[in-house]
Amino acid sequence: MKYLLGLLVGFEIADGVLTYFLIKNGLGHEANPFLQSIVGDVNFIILKVVGGLICALILWDVHRRLPRIAFIITSFFTVFYALIVSWNLSIFVMA
Repeated sequence: MKYLLGLLVGFEIADGVLTYFLIKNGLGHEANPFLQSIVGDVNFIILKVVGGLICALILWDVHRRLPRIAFIITSFFTVFYALIVSWNLSIFVMA
């Protein structure tokens, strides 16, 4: 579970860095309406890092009580962010 959570946080940070780079260079846009207003700011990266770490800590706490549910949720979001990072990388490569 620790490795899966580490992977999730890594994908979250990679998503933030890639999105920031794509936005700053006019190659993409942020699809999340809650983050659109801060995506070009350095605070966006800080928010992604801190948010990813907080989510990992919450999932680790859930894992102590409900390991199967925490594993399923963490696996889902890890795959979800892997797909987002893959999409962002494809935009970066094609540009």
